[in-house]
Amino acid sequence: MLIAQGYTQAPNTLSQKEMKEGWILLFDGKSVSNWQSASGKPFPTQGWTIQNGTLIVKPVPGSQNGGDIVTINEYSDFEFMVDFRTTVGANSGIKYLYTNYEKGGRLGCEYQILDDNVNPDAKAGIDGNRVCGAFYDLLPPLPNRKVNAVGEWNTARILLKGKHVEHWLNGIKILEYERGSETYMQALAKSKFKDVVPVFGMVPKGRILLQDHGTEVWFRNIKIRSL
Repeated sequence: MLIAQGYTQAPNTLSQKEMKEGWILLFDGKSVSNWQSASGKPFPTQGWTIQNGTLIVKPVPGSQNGGDIVTINEYSDFEFMVDFRTTVGANSGIKYLYTNYEKGGRLGCEYQILDDNVNPDAKAGIDGNRVCGAFYDLLPPLPNRKVNAVGEWNTARILLKGKHVEHWLNGIKILEYERGSETYMQALAKSKFKDVVPVFGMVPKGRILLQDHGTEVWFRNIKIRSL
């Protein structure tokens, strides 16, 4: 079992051990060369900014927001980690297996990022499937999750190996599921993605997406390794 490790080195760096394990930085604190607009255009010039080694998405008053960003590369089996920090009422997410569906458009499975205490989306789903750490609109996290307070850093980890997927939060596994399983399909049938073609979440590969939902969220230590 792969265990999430705490950071003992400077932010946005890899240790010798991580490099040997095949980790790759997707953000070094300065460059966004690994990212582009979700529509395939260059990285947004507004809405997203780099400040003190942190990638920040902010609403743009009186203007169109920057929009979601995605990795240049696609991934299949992988382990992904990122630190995130929310603001009051924040709503964002990490989407994986993000691709363009035949019916439904550009979609991905979403690891929800949310200020559960203020944002109403926390109570809008079914049995908690829209709270922080959930598989958005499909599966809720376990009650063992520990979400740090607004303004404090959290660490998200997503493990995908074949049909097996895990969501981790701050070193604790909070959700585990098998794509295409009976439980998965039952949840999908109740979700907004039930009519997507091909079957939502069953694609073999896709990009990683960081979501612009019109609120301020901070990201750092963004890294991935293929499995």
